[in-house]
Amino acid sequence: MSDTPAPARRLPKADRREQLLDTAMNIVREQGSDALTLGYLAERAGVSKPIAYEHFGTRAGLLIALYRQIDERQCAIQAQAFERAPKRLGDVARLIGESYMSCFRTAGPEYHAIFAALKGDEEMERVQQELLEGYVAFYRGLLAPYAKFDDEELQRRCVAIVGAGDALSREMTHGRIAEADAAATMTAMILGAMRA
Repeated sequence: MSDTPAPARRLPKADRREQLLDTAMNIVREQGSDALTLGYLAERAGVSKPIAYEHFGTRAGLLIALYRQIDERQCAIQAQAFERAPKRLGDVARLIGESYMSCFRTAGPEYHAIFAALKGDEEMERVQQELLEGYVAFYRGLLAPYAKFDDEELQRRCVAIVGAGDALSREMTHGRIAEADAAATMTAMILGAMRA
């Protein structure tokens, strides 16, 4: 009997990519982002190195794909929460604060670890900017009915809200702020930002 693992069964490209991302997330969760290489990913997933390289190109490409996957899942959860949102500013602000912190809690420390591993990467900076613009647009759409100032000012205030939320979520992830307190602070900031 051979000690060589059986070759991975053939999967459609999208399914293989999903399998590789799931395996990569397990590596980051168990061993940290430093352990994640395309070679190690291929070994753990039971595929050849060229398959891992074909999907992600570089380690940075893999980390960015993981970051995007986490972000897409969390945005979908958050969007669902707002489908049933009440139409009062206080309720919308509370839901933004709670869902923002909940997203970071459920994404886990891996989200910040992946971001930290990509610090200074030009492609990651572009992706971060793209995601930031998406969050700002989402919150701007939610808060526009309550704004008593022009669109440019609302845009700037939403940029500030997202920045504050990110800082609070990092503190929460490191255990320096309780989730409920971080959400309450973000809610208060949103209410303050919406005053004319």
